[in-house]
Amino acid sequence: MKHLLSALIALALFISCSSNDKEATPVDYTAKNDKEITDYLAKNNLTAQKSESGLYYIIKEPGTGTQPTATSNVTVAYKGYYTNGTIFDQSTDAGVSFGLNQVIKGWTEGIPHIKTGGSGILLVPSHLAYGNYDYRGIPGGSVLIFDVKLISVN
Repeated sequence: MKHLLSALIALALFISCSSNDKEATPVDYTAKNDKEITDYLAKNNLTAQKSESGLYYIIKEPGTGTQPTATSNVTVAYKGYYTNGTIFDQSTDAGVSFGLNQVIKGWTEGIPHIKTGGSGILLVPSHLAYGNYDYRGIPGGSVLIFDVKLISVN
């Protein structure tokens, strides 16, 4: 009986440790996100550029002013939504200012493709956004789409 109890305790510890390991192992959403983005582009008859990192972007208006770098402070107006069209965040028309080195990687990489006065769409896979982690109501693994207008490079 003593050995049976020891075996059950060991089994319980093994199961609880192995389930924690599964939770701690990040999921690779790269292929799933890429398919979701390409399906969205096809459904909406859009053509996008794809960077080496996996960011898709569409330049609607290139702009004529200053072009930011990955460390610039910028003011942008934006709308963020999922591929199903549900909006999760948006700025006012006056925009919001921040350093491009202080935001998700998809913005740090994507916004410098636009000059002041220009606009575009960033289709951001989860590894360039919040990865596997839920963030302020955004589920981990989510593709995020942003309509962005670059108001100024500050």
